[in-house]
This record gives sequence, structure tokens and C-alpha cells, in this order.
Amino acid sequence: MNGVVKDLFSNYQNEERSLVEQLFFKAKHHVTIGTYREQLWQEMFENIIPKKFVIEQSVFILDSNGKISHEVDLAILDVMYTPYIFKKGSLKFIPIEAVAVAIQCKSVSTPSSSKIEEWVTSIKQLKTKQSGIARMATTLVQGKGSETQKATRPILIYCNLKGSEQGTNEKYFDITITASEKEKKLEMRLHEESFKSIHSVYKHLNFSEVGTDDYRINGDDREMEQYRVPGSTLLSLNFILNQALMLLNNPMLFPHIDYVNLFKEKEGNVDGKSDI
Repeated sequence: MNGVVKDLFSNYQNEERSLVEQLFFKAKHHVTIGTYREQLWQEMFENIIPKKFVIEQSVFILDSNGKISHEVDLAILDVMYTPYIFKKGSLKFIPIEAVAVAIQCKSVSTPSSSKIEEWVTSIKQLKTKQSGIARMATTLVQGKGSETQKATRPILIYCNLKGSEQGTNEKYFDITITASEKEKKLEMRLHEESFKSIHSVYKHLNFSEVGTDDYRINGDDREMEQYRVPGSTLLSLNFILNQALMLLNNPMLFPHIDYVNLFKEKEGNVDGKSDI
């Protein structure tokens, strides 16, 4: 059995090395290579996350107040109970209630902190509502999980290639993954506050609209760094990300009536700043 585990670990290391080599593939057409890299990151996450989630490329996230995010390179979402607001070809609008992870993918050139902060703010400004209705075991309920999830926001991940300037944008993201061409491996850093421990992840992802004291926690706390497996960032990401997704667990009940009212009030013209 130990031999099998050792082989699995080696496979993770090989996969990581291969991914980094592909990410640094050189081409003259920057738009094409940018899309190619996004697809590589997408494939990496698809090999890690449970099949209840899907990954969409180039999406806009919106809420029932009519606010719209900037374009999101990759979004991991739970579509079992939450509909797309609009999907036609490559144009996709996804409600905030469905989105578990929002991922920004960048190459070597480091974007300005103001641009990154604007992107993150456009997502964090989106607000959920607890008016969703569904049948549970014995009756109809509204706002399921209101005591353990009063709001939600996606896990924010920054995927980039190691360049001359590093660390300037990490403060805006829960997880930063950097590919190092020299080391031929991935590097991962966790936000020192939002991803410090189980309790901090739970609080930041499920109580984004309420005070820091307005949440309930049972069980022992645990540092997220304890989930790191030395020698393999890819394997570490597997355990860290999936543990965080379990703290989100199921999406909030979709507030259909609030989105209905949005279109009634706005007559199809939604507010909010976007990149469209």
C-alpha cells in the first residue's frame, strides 16, 4: 500500500511539472496563448473538484439587485439547484448564489493593484438574499441554513506566472497559485486572514454581510496550512480547496422571486458596472 501511495504522490509531482511547462509555452499570438493558459488552469481545477461542480470560462456574476461583476476568467459553480440567468454561446450570466469560486488568470505581466482591487470589489459587492423557498423533509422552508450561512461570496483565487514582481496582488485573494518556470513547480500562498484557519474560512465565506460576532461555530479550529503536503503544491491545493468547499457545502436557496422582481423593475436593464 505504501508503494501505491508513493506512486500517487510521484504522479502529482509529474502532473505539476508538466502543467508548469505547458503554462510557459511561448507563442507570438498573446490572445491565443492567454486563452490556452486559462484552459490549462481550468483542466487543473477540473481534476481536483467534485463532479457536483462545473467550471465555466469567461462569465459575469450578478445578483438580484442588478449588480454585475467584471468578467471572471474561470468560475466554479454548483448548477444542481441554481439556474443560469442567461447563457447563449460564450455569453454567460451566473447568479452569485451559485458561484463557489471565482478565478483570475494572469500571465507574467503583473496587472496594477488598482485593476485587481476593482475586479475583486466587483465580486464582493454582490449580495445574496435569504428569500429562496424549497421543500425539505417535512415542509416548505425559506432561506435554508440561515443560521449557518447568512450570506455567501466565492472563494477568490489568483493564478499567475512568476515574474519580476510578485506579491503585490496576493492580499486581494484567498489563494494565490504561481507557476515557477525556474523551479518547474507551483507555489501556493494562503491569505493570512481569510484562509488562516477553518473558523476564518467559514466566517468569511458564509457571513460576508454581517458582523464578525454574528456567526455560530462548533468543533475545533484548525490551521489551513496543516492541509499542505510538503513536496506537492497540486496535492496540497486538492485538500485545501476541497476542505474550503465543504465549508460552503450546498449553495444558498436560489431567491427566484427577487430575480423576477429585478426584471420587472428594470425591464431587463440591469444596473452595475461591468466589463461588457
